[in-house]
Amino acid sequence: MQNEQLIIQLIAQELALRAEQIKNALELFAEGATIPFVARYRKERTGEMNEIQLRDLQDRYAYLTELSVRKAAILQAIADQGKLTDALRAKIETCTQKTELEDLYLPYRPKRRTRAAIAREKGLEPLAEAIKIFNRPNINIASLAPEATKYLSEQVKTVEEALKGASDILAEEVADSAEYRAYIREYLMQSGFFVSQIKASHAVGTTKFEMYRDYQAKVKAIAPHNLLALLRGETEEILTLNLDFDEEHVLTYLEAKQIRAKTPAVKQFYQDMLKDAFSRLIKASAIASVITEKKAWADGESIKTFETNLRDLLLAAPAGMNPTLAIDPGFRTGCKTAVISETGKFLEYQTIFPHQALAQREQAARTLRTLIEKYQIQLIAIGNGTAGRETDAFVIEVIQGLKNPPIKVMVNESGASIYSASPVAIAEFPDLDLTVRGAVSIGRRLQDPLAELVKIDPKSIGVGQYQHDVDQKLLKKKLDETVESCVNFVGVDLNTASKELLTFVSGLSATVANNIITYRNQNGAFRDRRHLLKVPKLGAKAFEQAAGFLRIRDGANPLDNTAVHPESYSVVEAIARDLNVDLSKISQAADKLKTVNLKKYVTDAIGEPTLRDILRELEKPGRDPRAEFKYATFSDAIQKISDLQIGMEIEGIITNVANFGAFVDIGVHQDGLIHISQLADRFVSDPKKIVKVGQVVKVRVLEVNESLKRISLSMRSA
Repeated sequence: MQNEQLIIQLIAQELALRAEQIKNALELFAEGATIPFVARYRKERTGEMNEIQLRDLQDRYAYLTELSVRKAAILQAIADQGKLTDALRAKIETCTQKTELEDLYLPYRPKRRTRAAIAREKGLEPLAEAIKIFNRPNINIASLAPEATKYLSEQVKTVEEALKGASDILAEEVADSAEYRAYIREYLMQSGFFVSQIKASHAVGTTKFEMYRDYQAKVKAIAPHNLLALLRGETEEILTLNLDFDEEHVLTYLEAKQIRAKTPAVKQFYQDMLKDAFSRLIKASAIASVITEKKAWADGESIKTFETNLRDLLLAAPAGMNPTLAIDPGFRTGCKTAVISETGKFLEYQTIFPHQALAQREQAARTLRTLIEKYQIQLIAIGNGTAGRETDAFVIEVIQGLKNPPIKVMVNESGASIYSASPVAIAEFPDLDLTVRGAVSIGRRLQDPLAELVKIDPKSIGVGQYQHDVDQKLLKKKLDETVESCVNFVGVDLNTASKELLTFVSGLSATVANNIITYRNQNGAFRDRRHLLKVPKLGAKAFEQAAGFLRIRDGANPLDNTAVHPESYSVVEAIARDLNVDLSKISQAADKLKTVNLKKYVTDAIGEPTLRDILRELEKPGRDPRAEFKYATFSDAIQKISDLQIGMEIEGIITNVANFGAFVDIGVHQDGLIHISQLADRFVSDPKKIVKVGQVVKVRVLEVNESLKRISLSMRSA
């Protein structure tokens, strides 16, 4: 219990929160509450902690709890050796980092048979202790040889061997010092340099790591993407990577800490011993530790960028649930064309060949017009991959003469091919060809990006930065959290949601999500949130966690189509009675809602923060929090890289944001790059503060390298 209190106090200090907030949030987690639920419906308990704070709390609590368990094991191990002092116990109990803890344990950790261990076996530890005594300013000794002679034996035949063994013992003690290791690591972190070179076997201009041919960057200042690139280049055996630093500075530090003697013999012995301790026992592990720490930092920063990009992509504005014609473009194999209803249901598909002979192109045009008229198509989604721009130009020709032409949008098809071959797609469309499944996904992605993209592994969507180089376990955890956050932020239509979408709803497992689908298929649409309790394995706790995030349109209770939780319905009903307004028309009484005295409705369970949320929801019940739909218009005159000219101003869509800039689809089958220095007329420290995935931007062409397929763009004023 004492450990728990210490952890809570530490987190409160680190996150600038009150201990009571943390204690209450942890209690809610222990009761099975999810972060989306706690953030939205338990504001009174947590002092209105948001999702970011709750996730930081959860992560830090897990780390410190693991640390606490490890501390207990280490304390016991040292105690079993009879070496646990009060001072050591205090250091272990108060440390807050795993690296620091392992440093403290290092002298007591069971070791393999080291040189120091062999020297001890030869009986040389007393000699090492004697030399420590000689290492004092008031002791004058001409040579260590007479003392070393006392320890000669069958195993130790010479004075040199005796002194070497004593040196090995003292070197290990120095290397095991937590204080020294911490200092050296910090020195490397603050003053070291990453230095790389391309191996001689790789000629100039033959690798993607050319910028790292003779590269140097301060350890403390290196950008995350640069470090990950260096590590990848080293792994691929293209680069040599070193961490350079002033070794003399480190040796001077160790000498200042260790040498007390004035006599040359002892000073020289210690200098030699410290050089050996550093070069043999400390240097490599210190460098490895710093690289590991910086790699973890770079992973974290890259994953944050991935999270932001994924969130922006998932929360992209939906074009709306309208009849949609989706086209997965292709040249030789034709364009797979799928019709999707206003509910997202697949209706029909055709394969057309607009890029073949004239007769086939004319037949393709007739087929498209027929489908548009037959299904009253309002949206046309065209994949932006191979043949995308050519298909886009063809569709423009087809719809030009129509009385009410559909809105035509180029859709980022990243991940569609992965989805089309996935078990999810096969289960949904077992009889359809892969490419037709891909077309359906492209169309649904336009109608509702969130509902469709949850079916695809986020790592396949193409908005990551060095995603294969970072900690994969952490990446999956953070991306899953992002998807969960987005799904619950928007809310889910209980009667149309897929199993994949329902699985990310607060409190619902994959099994329960599947049971909801089965129940819906057998019993028809849900008319009341309370009917969820009839679903197998969906108990009271799951209902509590999920109900507020599930919407029922045109249900028995109008509140079921809002973010108001069923536990608060009685409060809303009381407000409606007091305002003399019918519950179904309460949103039309906006002026009256503004006059509500919230204090009148406060209870032990529902406070003012929740009541404010309820009133906001009642003003616009069931509103979609996502932005208004916008789309880019690509220039018909620009179809390929060779059409670009320096100075051109064109429209594009941000497809990916990295630490060094942003990538833009400008409709030429190759994304251009806006370097961070070209994002604005002012200094930009973080591209995510300027642009986001899915944003429509106007850019100017700075440079085009057709052979390398590189396009440099700018958003700065000309």
